[in-house]
Amino acid sequence: MKNICLYFTLHAPYRLKRYRFFEIGQDHYYYDDFQTEDKITHVAQQSYLPANRTILDMIRSSNGKFKCAYAVSGIILEQLEQYAPEVIDSFKELAQTGCIEFLAEPYAHSLASIFNANEWENQLKLHADKVESLFGIRPTTLCNSDLIYSDDIGDKAYKMGFKAMLVEGAKHTMGWKSSNYIYRSAPAPKLKLLVRNTKLSDDIAFRFSDYTWQDFPLDAGKYMSWIHSTPEEEPIVNIGFGYDALGINNNAQSGIFDFIKALPYFAMENGIGFMLPTEAAKKIAAVDDFISCPYPMSWSGEAKDLSAWCGNDLQHEALNKLYSVAERVRLCSDKSLKHDWEILQASDNFRYMSHSDAWGTNYESAYEAFMNYMNVLADFLQRVEEQYPTTIENEELNALLKTINNQEKEIEKLEKELKAAHSRKSTAK
Repeated sequence: MKNICLYFTLHAPYRLKRYRFFEIGQDHYYYDDFQTEDKITHVAQQSYLPANRTILDMIRSSNGKFKCAYAVSGIILEQLEQYAPEVIDSFKELAQTGCIEFLAEPYAHSLASIFNANEWENQLKLHADKVESLFGIRPTTLCNSDLIYSDDIGDKAYKMGFKAMLVEGAKHTMGWKSSNYIYRSAPAPKLKLLVRNTKLSDDIAFRFSDYTWQDFPLDAGKYMSWIHSTPEEEPIVNIGFGYDALGINNNAQSGIFDFIKALPYFAMENGIGFMLPTEAAKKIAAVDDFISCPYPMSWSGEAKDLSAWCGNDLQHEALNKLYSVAERVRLCSDKSLKHDWEILQASDNFRYMSHSDAWGTNYESAYEAFMNYMNVLADFLQRVEEQYPTTIENEELNALLKTINNQEKEIEKLEKELKAAHSRKSTAK
């Protein structure tokens, strides 16, 4: 039986206010709360709430046969809690159906997987804790920021305990291979890779409302017939895109919600089922072929690489400055500083500095985005310097980090032993 693995990503950054050079050292609050609230309430009303209602109807009308997954950044969960708590409540209602899955991703939707492995691991744990605290579900399958993946990232993900990961079906990596199989990671063969079907995903995300598209208008019957016509031996079609494609990129008048709502009906007509990513990784055997990706790929742009965030000197300067203090921030106990650290890592901040792909920017130029961010960063770095001056020798810093790492491992070990003891006690009763 052929199956669809459908997943959505949700992320939005905290918007930085216009931060001038003379404010460095004087003002430690960096955010434009009005703009952040305006953006998140708009997308909540136009997209997230009607989309969640639609998904809930689909689950109920299909008697639980329809399933989908969500990768929701920690940063947007914070914003939704503050400005649109009704969205959190609607996700809780979805979670209670047992037909959705929350995917692991870096808390800040950051580039930490490229620039600092320790920070990446820390953000994944932070995100898992946040999701579990809100929805009672702990993520087990990894969806990195913008599907960023490489052999090195795959190896680290497996060592962190992940058994499955979602990746992009980039042509320069896949070559002749079909995305409609489950593959193994070259450096970590036990890590299963679910490859996004780029065309079928983008047909909904970017082409659904395009009047010039040769297949316009797209209806659910036509779309499902395309999936049905894929070779019979290909067991799964992975479809993923940003949740704001429902209601924002394609507004309600385009018919996008009616299209999505009709998918389960036409899937059943064609003998096609739905699977959650973790379920697919467990039930579908991986083919013998491996995916090898020596250089990072993503789902962004034509090149499917990191150029949207790391394509020019401005971006490199900002990223290198930011991550140069990663280990020192990790030693800090200042909660405000740590929270600013997470927010400043959001990949959007660096995308706004792109000369050609500054999607979602509110700046007039890449240089303006760079200057504003660097002014904020200059103040942030001063605060880090006050906590752990650069005069501290690297050996001393490394010794402190080693002590902290050992303490964290010991705490984790004791927590596992405590849970096991509670479990044995409950069983005995």
